[in-house]
Amino acid sequence: MELVLKTCTVRSYLVSGAESLAIQANNRKIWLNLRDGFPNPYSTKDASAFIQRIIQTKPETNFAICIDNRAVGGIGFVLHTDVERVSAEIGYWLGESYWGRGIVSEALEAVTAYAIKTHDLRRVYAVPYAYNKASARVLEKAGFQFEGRMRNNAIKDGLVIDQLLYAYVV
Repeated sequence: MELVLKTCTVRSYLVSGAESLAIQANNRKIWLNLRDGFPNPYSTKDASAFIQRIIQTKPETNFAICIDNRAVGGIGFVLHTDVERVSAEIGYWLGESYWGRGIVSEALEAVTAYAIKTHDLRRVYAVPYAYNKASARVLEKAGFQFEGRMRNNAIKDGLVIDQLLYAYVV
């Protein structure tokens, strides 16, 4: 998959992108906003293992955010089954040196549309940590609506925290 956008390209992960991915991902500020499955520190070995796993997964739901043909972030969605098969959770991250340029908002909008069309979804949602105001703004810019605050819903870095619920509904 490849989506060529104004600010970036969103495409399938490539084995050759592990080093670039690791350079951007090895940042505690990024880790603080992601699930614990995202390692910190983040090595080239971590990136290689992730890419190997992702390129074998079907259907493809995780993609690299690229600038100048280098992986500088990631975006992906989790398809649900059973009664929730019409919805998916989406998540994303971007290397700190690329923050504040509208890259993730544009990628989020494009991948949300791709997920809805490709998988016949009715709803795509995200659950950023309440302290991550930048992520909430990204979601709003991409057309997601705030639906609520989930109090004491997660634990990150040893603290019990709230999460926000945003959704894009067809």
